[in-house]
Amino acid sequence: MKILFMSLADFKTLNTIGLYSSLLQQFVKHGDDVYVLSPVEQQNNWDGKHIIKETGSTIIRFQIGNIQKNSSIIKKGIATLNVTKFFIKAIKKYLADVKFDLVLYPTPPITLLGAVKYVKNRDGAKTYLILKDIFPQNAVDIGMMSTTGLKGFIYRYFRKKEKEFYKISDYIGCMSRANVYYVLRHNPEINADKLEVCPNTAEPIDYRCNKNQVLKFREKYNLPLDKKIFVYGGNLGKPQGIPFLIECLKLLTPVTNAYFLIVGSGTHFGLLKKFIEREQPGNVKLMQRIPKDDYDQMIGSCDVGLIFLDHRFTIPNFPSRLLSYMQAKLPILAVTDPNTDVGKVIVDGGFGWWRESNDARKVAELVANIAQGTLVCDGERGFKYLKEHYTPEIAYNIIKKHFL
Repeated sequence: MKILFMSLADFKTLNTIGLYSSLLQQFVKHGDDVYVLSPVEQQNNWDGKHIIKETGSTIIRFQIGNIQKNSSIIKKGIATLNVTKFFIKAIKKYLADVKFDLVLYPTPPITLLGAVKYVKNRDGAKTYLILKDIFPQNAVDIGMMSTTGLKGFIYRYFRKKEKEFYKISDYIGCMSRANVYYVLRHNPEINADKLEVCPNTAEPIDYRCNKNQVLKFREKYNLPLDKKIFVYGGNLGKPQGIPFLIECLKLLTPVTNAYFLIVGSGTHFGLLKKFIEREQPGNVKLMQRIPKDDYDQMIGSCDVGLIFLDHRFTIPNFPSRLLSYMQAKLPILAVTDPNTDVGKVIVDGGFGWWRESNDARKVAELVANIAQGTLVCDGERGFKYLKEHYTPEIAYNIIKKHFL
């Protein structure tokens, strides 16, 4: 098959480990021809090379406006709405003679609708939506968008696009069972047969550090050797409910055998930084970024992985950072809204705990018990669960079965 993958990810090679590159490698491995449309924002450095050919794959790079960081809201909005035009232009220029059998595309963004339609109509290709988030409802949940007023107009525009996206997709792969139920419940016009679970995936690589590696890493970053370290790695923004995390950290200041390492960036990084500067808790360390190799070692040198989600969410998020904790064989504590099933997966799998993100005292009590050793979970079970449910080969087989 000839497969076209469209997203906002900037690819320079497929020969690397990543959420999408690892999945696409599976198609290459099984003899399919993979083409990747890889947009480069104006603000990013680029060597101007448009075509990168590798065994079994071709990456097409082209320039678009700034839609990620360091861009004003208005410019970002205009660039996002215009992005499909750049994709179609690239398809016409570089892929005019290639007839595709399958178009793969993840959300975000739903603004790729026009480009997906173009290839589907031109080639009669089948289309597969990898549903990574449910927009615009996720923005409504945390107050970034409204269903009324001017923001309501914007919401209705994107909601219409969302429904069109579902309609044009022959198959929709959701991150979890709760996502499937949510989409069907709120979009009853969709044929249930086109929806299935196609989860986030990661290579089953064991990132757990041995005792010498743990000692070396903790000494390098001045982390305690005699405390249980709870690690949070990833985005620090509205979706993560950072004010609630701070509330929990305040209550956990007296728990001297627990230490909290937070590494990430986002709109609420400053909020955490101000809290630490003001309160000066002795058991919290905040870092904005560390080298990629050190990040993997950091996770593997800690004791418990943390997931936080804002309690206002009505959509069932399923954070991909779960996978890095599983690779490092960490037990996981998920503190989330009740609508996601990530906590259920963790608890039922026997590799962690769950608490609702609306009661800081209950979270603090649980953390204290984990730190004390009263509650124990085996992170090895998480690694085993990863190998059984979340490998790129599993996702490949889910998608490919429709074309056998």
